[in-house]
Order: sequence, then C-alpha cells, then structure tokens
Amino acid sequence: MSDPGHQSRNTIDQIDVDGSTVLVRVDFNVPMQDGRISDDTRILAAIPTIRSILDRGGSVVLMSHLGRPSGKGHEPEFSLEPVAGRLGELLETDVVFPSHDCTDAAARKAVADVASGDVVLLENLRFHPGEKKGDEHFARDLVSDIDAYCNDAFGTAHRADASMVAVPTAMGDRPRVAGRLLERELRYLGDAIAEPATPFTAILGGAKVSDKLKTIRRLAGVVDTLIVGGAMAFTLLKAGGHRTGRSLVEEPMIDEARRMIDELEASSTTLMLPDDFVCGEAPEAGTPVTTCGIDVPDELMGLDIGPDTAARFAEVVRGARTVVWNGPMGLFEVPPFDAGTRAVADALVEATGSGGITIVGGGDTASAIKSLGLGDSVSHVSTGGGASLTMLEGGPMPALDTLDAR
Repeated sequence: MSDPGHQSRNTIDQIDVDGSTVLVRVDFNVPMQDGRISDDTRILAAIPTIRSILDRGGSVVLMSHLGRPSGKGHEPEFSLEPVAGRLGELLETDVVFPSHDCTDAAARKAVADVASGDVVLLENLRFHPGEKKGDEHFARDLVSDIDAYCNDAFGTAHRADASMVAVPTAMGDRPRVAGRLLERELRYLGDAIAEPATPFTAILGGAKVSDKLKTIRRLAGVVDTLIVGGAMAFTLLKAGGHRTGRSLVEEPMIDEARRMIDELEASSTTLMLPDDFVCGEAPEAGTPVTTCGIDVPDELMGLDIGPDTAARFAEVVRGARTVVWNGPMGLFEVPPFDAGTRAVADALVEATGSGGITIVGGGDTASAIKSLGLGDSVSHVSTGGGASLTMLEGGPMPALDTLDAR
C-alpha cells in the first residue's frame, strides 16, 4: 500500500551524537491564544528525540514554523519565543532563543557557540521567504556549523519547504536521519498499513469529498470496509439519488462521487454510508434536534450520523484487526452532534483492547479523540493530518526521500 522506501530510513538513535551539533526540524506549530500556547502536545511529542541527543552528549538546534506569516520578516504574533519558554520548562533547562531571525548574525553565533547539552531554538522559519520557496542559499545558512540533521516533523513531510528538503540536501555526506516521532509515524502509517491484519477498515469523515477523493480511490480494493461519515457523506448520498435537505453538499463533485461509488462497487471493498442522521436547523448549539432517516427533510441539515448508523459503524470497527480513521462523523465540537464520533471512538478503543492496530489521523480527528479523553487508548494518534492523508494516498513525501536509507 505505501512505498516501502518511506519506512527504511536511518534514525537518530542509530548515529553517534557525542560532541555533535544536531539540527532538528520539529513541528512546533502549536495553537496560540492571546500570545499563550493553548495546547503543547506537539512540543511534548518532540521531547523524546531531543532527550536522545542530549543524553548521549550532543547539542540540539531546533527549527520550526508557526502559523502562516507573510514571509517578509518578523511578525510578533507568530514568534516562537513562547515555545522556547515552554520547552525550557519541559526539559528543565535553559533554551537559547537568539534573535528574531533564524539566520542572522546572532542566530549563527548561538549555533557556533553551542556546547554539549545546550538547546537552541531558532525563530520562525517562515519569517524568511526562503523557507516556503525551498531556497538553497537559505538552506546553506542553516546548516553552517551543523554536524547532523534530524527530521522529526511528520506534519510537514509532504511539503518541499527548505527545512524539509533543501536543508538535508545541503548537508552533503553528513548524517540525515529520522527522529523518534517521525519513525513512529512511519511505522504505523507505513508498516502497519503495508501488510495489515484483516479485517482492515478505513473510516473517513470531515466536510469535503474533494479533500479525500485520492484517499478513497487508493483504498478501493485495499481495505475490506470503507466507512464514510461526516458531511462528506451527503455528497455521496446525493449522487445516489437521496435527499440531503440543507446539509453540506459539494455540488461540483456529484458526478465524480457517482463514478467513485461505481469504482468501489466493482472492487472488493464494501462501502458503508449512513442511513440515519441527527438533524437540526443550524450548525450551532441549542438548535432544535431531531433524528432523520437517510433522506433529510428540506428544511433541516444533517449534523451527525444517527444512532442506528453509529451502532452499525461501531460493530464493524469493533470486529476489525486494523483500523485507520481520518475525519469526524459529525459536528463533534457542538454537543449533541458529538455522539456519532464518540461511538466510533469507543469502538476503536474496544478494537485496540482486542489486539487490533488502530490509527487515528491528525487534525480534527486527533482533536476529537483527545477531547474525548481516549488518545492514550488507541495504537497511534498521528501528528499530521495532511501528511497522514498523503501517505494513505501513496502520494509523494519529498522530505523522506532526502534522509539516509538503511
């Protein structure tokens, strides 16, 4: 299913870092609220790789992006300075944050002066236009005085940004390895899916069919059962002749959805769609709620899968040996439209307890399962929504191709 080359990369634990300065591309693109970090999950996820280097006598230089600045210089609201503070608390050590630019004289001096056990965090890479452009000159500035490169940012592994591709390329014959987080992502999303235990079930949800069209086509004939929920189900149902009321439908995708359904029916994969919904007049708390059948009344919109569908989906998930889930079943942020997502999540936990491999894609799905307090009860919760979808699609992962093969 996945390119085996995605998995066979050298890792940080396989190289000698004693006395070395390791440049680590991490994903510190954390949510911020009023200048404060509202969720430090991504910082915590990088700690094992950082510790591996420090505990073995190395020094660490960290680089990351945060948000979507213009690329025209320092923008205070996108600064990584709060991240440096939180990282220092977690590591119980001082984290050097040298300047408001990742390659200026102060940043270069901080990197040149590091000693064993030191941690430096460079300012937001995307303040520099060279990051998004994949600029080679920018990359060469970043690798000056660096002994090894480590990629631990799975969430951007499908992008060709400078820190992901040009930087490891500029390393030449110096080591270029995967961090512990990236290694774990590749093991689950690559190895576990390449030769899955069966029955193999995929669950796709979210708003748009167009976002997951390649994934659906890739999974046809690979998974035993493909469950589709969330708003994207309405485009498929309308393609099948059902009434969808005021539910979200991608009208331009209806013909494509019809062809996709035909492809799935011609494959060995069983497609499961909802046959009842929890409906309301508006996607907001307090709206009057009713349960509808497969055809949604004209004045209502489907906002969650219904109880019969939730039970049917859950039964299949509980009996699966490998499950991949990407996309919630409804408007999970607004009760009571979280019930369908919760039912699937509970079934996923049961499948895990029965020895199944259960993998939750990043983004909204990861947020949903964590909000339900079940993040530690499945096999793996991915840190990268877009990257995990790209791997499921078998799409290009340019950052992985730059790392040293085993």
